Amino acid sequence: QVQLVESGGGLVQAGGSLRLSCAASRSIFSINAMGWYRQAPGNERELVAQISSGSILNYADSVKGRFTISTDNAKNTVYLQMNNLKPEDTAVYYCNAQIVYPPFTSWGQGTQVTVSS
Repeated sequence: QVQLVESGGGLVQAGGSLRLSCAASRSIFSINAMGWYRQAPGNERELVAQISSGSILNYADSVKGRFTISTDNAKNTVYLQMNNLKPEDTAVYYCNAQIVYPPFTSWGQGTQVTVSS
């Protein structure tokens, strides 16, 4: 199992930047995929960015070119750098870890990101 703790959310004006951090309770080197999801009020949770097998990156079309996911294995931490933020990016952002064997998925508690126009 792995526990995840997010930080770095907050209120920012449109066009601004934020960096989210997700600290894992164990080495992320052996975790198959780590990513960020978000959920806005009334919407389903959606994938924002994911890194799998250590190097395969996947981004939602809505954030391509603006958001960057990265990892620091020494710190067991995953980051989400968010630039040129838009009001539609407002949501609770959740860190996610997926292990293939044995199958396990872990979620963080979420961090609020609010972008004002």
